[in-house]
Amino acid sequence: MSEVIVKAEERKEFGKNPSRRLRVEGKIPGVVYGRGLECVSVVVDSADVFQILSSDSGRNTIFELETDSGRKDVLIKDLQVDPVKESLLHVDFLCIAKDQVMEFQIPVETIGEAEGVKTHGGILEVVLREISVECLPGDVPDQIRVDITNVDVGGAIRVSELEIISSKIKVLSDPEFVVLTVLPPRVEEEPEVVVEEEEALEPEVIKKGKGEEGQAEGAAASEVPRETEE
Repeated sequence: MSEVIVKAEERKEFGKNPSRRLRVEGKIPGVVYGRGLECVSVVVDSADVFQILSSDSGRNTIFELETDSGRKDVLIKDLQVDPVKESLLHVDFLCIAKDQVMEFQIPVETIGEAEGVKTHGGILEVVLREISVECLPGDVPDQIRVDITNVDVGGAIRVSELEIISSKIKVLSDPEFVVLTVLPPRVEEEPEVVVEEEEALEPEVIKKGKGEEGQAEGAAASEVPRETEE
């Protein structure tokens, strides 16, 4: 369980302009909610949120959010990010109970270099980047590590083959889902060489020659004097 504490102020102004002013000051608006709790609008420092997101556990980090009503164990449930500036626009905090089993999305981390990639030039394709699990908040792993050393071209690792060490973690993802596979190397096809057929000039020449010959014969025939009848 993380010991990170993030301070939050109650949000009093709403709308686009107040939100812009908050972001200029390095703060972002957010909400805090949970089972049996009233939704509360808050303001937090964006640097604190970035620190949590960049940690090993990322969005699965459990930390304490300090508000006017006291401290609550929370995690980041949702984020809104500017698609151009990649800056945070809004954050949702979900209050949790340490003794309550919850669903988490755990990232997959590959270990080693696949045999099919190293020896045969294959391409590693990670199909499932997160595994859905169920456990207590204090038992959430940072990553699920997968040893890919023995995966050859055409080979794959499925969810059912993952080694989940802790018996306190229940895997929810379909066991038949492919987590990763090694594809055959891409073969670049040689471009087809298109040979243009030479224009058939010869028949035209022959045709032209015959025409000229015919004209010459006609001219010669016209020059031969006709015999006159006496």
